[in-house]
Amino acid sequence: MKTEHTYKSLPSQMTRVQFLNCFGSVYESSPWIAETAWDLGRIDSKALDSAEKLSSIFSQIVDKASDKKKLALLNAHPDLAGKLAIAGKLTADSTKEQAGADLQNCTKEEFDQFQKLNRDYKEKFGFPFILAVQGYQRSEILKIFEKRIKNSIEEEYKVALAQVNRIALLRLGRIEYTPGNN
Repeated sequence: MKTEHTYKSLPSQMTRVQFLNCFGSVYESSPWIAETAWDLGRIDSKALDSAEKLSSIFSQIVDKASDKKKLALLNAHPDLAGKLAIAGKLTADSTKEQAGADLQNCTKEEFDQFQKLNRDYKEKFGFPFILAVQGYQRSEILKIFEKRIKNSIEEEYKVALAQVNRIALLRLGRIEYTPGNN
């Protein structure tokens, strides 16, 4: 995917407001992660200027969060090919990611399969199925979904959190900075 956002400052040169505007939506509807990074003083000058280093800081914050916050983070994610997608109510990032996996063009059979898996998965785990869909197509996603629904709750909780961090890293990689143009 190409760059989605361009900012005129490197992250290490941003004010708090700029930083939160830039990174507050990297984790689905969970700006508390970027806020925590800033508020804890996790912002060393050069550590922020690469997606990988910033992703590491953010994922450490997620890892140290309470189970309640982690579960809320997981539940902030939409179902794949779900009701929000159909209603056009996904976040801009989720819309692009699901479109990149061609989920808006499901056959009736695929759509029905996604709906059943979404229901069964949420019933079993208590949060939606989460996959960084970039680079996958519908049929591959369905196979992964069918495999992961067989996981234990403990195993799937870890996998889902890893996928959330993967999504954030991919989103961070799509942000471009043009320093010196302030």
